[in-house]
Amino acid sequence: MVDALGVAVVGFGWMGRVHTQAYARVRHHYPQLSLRPELVTVAEEVPGRAEEAAERFGFATATRDWREVATDPRVRAVSITAPNFLHREIGVAMAEAGKHLWIEKPVGLTGEDARAVADAAAKAGVQGAVGFNYRNAPAVEAARDLIASGDIGRVTHVRIRLFSDYAAHPDGALTWRYERERGGSGVLGDLASHGADLARFLLGDIASLTADTAVFVPERARPTGATAGHALASGGEPGPVENEDYASCLLRFASGARGVLEACRVSVGEQNNYGFEVHGTRGAVFWDFRRMNELALSRGTTYQDQPVSTVYVGPGDGEFAAFQPGAANAMGYDDLKVIEAYRFLRSVAEGRPYGTTLADAVHSAAVLDAMAASAESGAWVSLPAS
Repeated sequence: MVDALGVAVVGFGWMGRVHTQAYARVRHHYPQLSLRPELVTVAEEVPGRAEEAAERFGFATATRDWREVATDPRVRAVSITAPNFLHREIGVAMAEAGKHLWIEKPVGLTGEDARAVADAAAKAGVQGAVGFNYRNAPAVEAARDLIASGDIGRVTHVRIRLFSDYAAHPDGALTWRYERERGGSGVLGDLASHGADLARFLLGDIASLTADTAVFVPERARPTGATAGHALASGGEPGPVENEDYASCLLRFASGARGVLEACRVSVGEQNNYGFEVHGTRGAVFWDFRRMNELALSRGTTYQDQPVSTVYVGPGDGEFAAFQPGAANAMGYDDLKVIEAYRFLRSVAEGRPYGTTLADAVHSAAVLDAMAASAESGAWVSLPAS
């Protein structure tokens, strides 16, 4: 028997659309799922945007006030894809109203915000999933299994990179993303949060770190109207960029491994250059998001001049079999969000977590807070063990 689950989406920019499409597709790929998501309502404060989303995607109703979602008895689960500064308020309110949460990272502006949402969800007994989508790639899950099995020996060091050009244009609009009050951190929350999650997902707890940050585009034009995504806004009143464009970090893991995490939103010539390189005492494994379904793998006993092979993930890796019948058939970004939706809905159906959790968001936020503190002080910062 398949039960209907009323879902809502709060915030309908690009990520709100991605969540909505994932709900629409999830039972196509996971017919065994015991819940059928029904699009009940969409909330977006920009005039006309919620109504347009309802008409296009089939939500039963639309509203400009997210508070109406919290009191709507039809809604049992909520996607929170609003700007960062609203995550804590909306997340806590939805949890207290008994709604399950699928919330985008970084779950607020600080670690305190993430903990507040996690605590509210725990107290209410609702499930919470977080948008750390890159760990859902079958190749990333395969890499984690290889590392855990000891195939590349004891891990010695890792490099995690997240380079993008989405903010490289000097005419990029001064949206909430660049303001401390509404965006919080800059590239730390936007990209380095994924890096912090991948580091822990692959290698376990981070024990300490030291970081540096920089702003390379110090001023931008204020938009004259509503914006979505990373729109341009030349000619508007200029204002200061208040958070970082770039962050770099040295990591010491509890295992003794060392790492480098680097993220930048103004990297001209780089489009979604996200990935990692993990080195061990007998080999190495490499992943590049732009070649999402491949791993570069070196293992054996040669050590010097040991070759690197390309491995294509297939139905035995992660959730690949839900999308493609054989290795080397490509999956895409939106598929990662379908996996995320499936694991969230399965968590709701079975009453226990699958995939990313609000606890993962708290851990990632603690790393970001430590990076910010280190960048300000110039000192190493220790992190508590899980």
